[in-house]
Amino acid sequence: MATAKSDALVLFGVTGDLAHKMIFPALYALTKKGALDMPVIGVAFPKWSRERLRKRATDSIEKSGGASDRRALKELLSRLEYVSGDYKDPATYTAIKTALSGAKRPAHYLAIPPSLFGTVIEGLGAAGLAKNARVIVEKPFGRDLASARELNAVAHKVFPEESIFRIDHYLGKEAIMNILYFRFANSFLEPIWNRNYIESVQITMAEDFGVGKRGAFYETAGCLRDVIENHLFQVVALLAMEPPSGQHFHAVHEEKARIFKAMRPLKPAEMVRGQYDGYRKEPDVARNSDVETYCAVRLMIDSWRWEGVPWYLRSGKYLKTTATEVLLELKAPPQKLFDDSEPAHGRTNYVRFRISPDSALALAARVKVPGQEYIGKQEELFLCEELAGAEPPYERLLGDAMAGQSALFTREDAVEAAWAVVDPVLKHHPRVRRYRRGSWGPKSADALIAPDSRWHDPAPEPEK
Repeated sequence: MATAKSDALVLFGVTGDLAHKMIFPALYALTKKGALDMPVIGVAFPKWSRERLRKRATDSIEKSGGASDRRALKELLSRLEYVSGDYKDPATYTAIKTALSGAKRPAHYLAIPPSLFGTVIEGLGAAGLAKNARVIVEKPFGRDLASARELNAVAHKVFPEESIFRIDHYLGKEAIMNILYFRFANSFLEPIWNRNYIESVQITMAEDFGVGKRGAFYETAGCLRDVIENHLFQVVALLAMEPPSGQHFHAVHEEKARIFKAMRPLKPAEMVRGQYDGYRKEPDVARNSDVETYCAVRLMIDSWRWEGVPWYLRSGKYLKTTATEVLLELKAPPQKLFDDSEPAHGRTNYVRFRISPDSALALAARVKVPGQEYIGKQEELFLCEELAGAEPPYERLLGDAMAGQSALFTREDAVEAAWAVVDPVLKHHPRVRRYRRGSWGPKSADALIAPDSRWHDPAPEPEK
């Protein structure tokens, strides 16, 4: 069962935005590659017809880049079935069983609000739909440590851990996977990848737009839960983990989990919360909302390799640009042989990863400028990767889940360990500070990082 391919996909929440924006295009891409040869049963509450679902899927695919392969589109549409029903009603699961028509190894994808995860998992178990099956769960997996533990307990009553696939689409990005490869495929990094040579690390995930129609969701989540605790923690784990003991994905999971467990629980003084001007006027947002649309934290990892090295993470809506970058700043040379080897203004040497919107890697080094005096300047050795043809995250993750490949999914202990880091500040935290749209967030975030560095602001996407 561990490696047997699923023979049907049950998609809960098939009429929702996630299915329209991401899942249908991924299913179409898998069909084009010949990797989707199974029935797809959509499940949702609205009383749609099968034909309406097919029109919805067609619209999704055409808006995401077009249906250039009409044969693949026709094949995907022919596989779509629809079950309308309440997730709390046992009759819904009876109808799903009928629609599966003898499939032995279904994969159940929960593209639904997190509050319904437990309900659907229990419904699948009661209906006998969990035997030899997999369940694919969208983030967030819980909203704090207690709820994550509760949800894990519910899931394990029905599914074994190896059959639970917790999706964080960030892990399916090519640039994120490249961090792991770059770290352990190159021998020159290991001698300097530690507290002796790295001064600080910072990760910025910026977006130049607001919450849009997701006001209701953001009111229940906020930036800390939505981005920091999952996406950025995953990047930290890849950067900070020890070398895995082997090529098997269990070894990678083990080392990542150890990093989450070594993270020091956050304190209110180690975070800044911000809210962009006008957020409280967005649809479905409380008039007196204290929910953060920006969050910056100072994180410490209590391990031999990283003792004393601060990790600064920040993310926000309506910032100056849309980009995600990592900056690992190196310590200055131990002896000041040249007057400008430790610049009073500017940075020491660094390694920079650009994760989005394009993928790039840069190493910054000082070089002498022409002349008699030993004066230099810092230059970047810059490599920008062309990712044409790379699998989009949902295509990769859906294909892996249905094939039983767990490498890019999150394990139970890692989920709970990550929540344990942020749990102390979910309720006890500083109030939000307002910030101007198009800025880099509240000024107090500069004071947070000031003892060790200053923020690196990602440049806008280069014009093409």
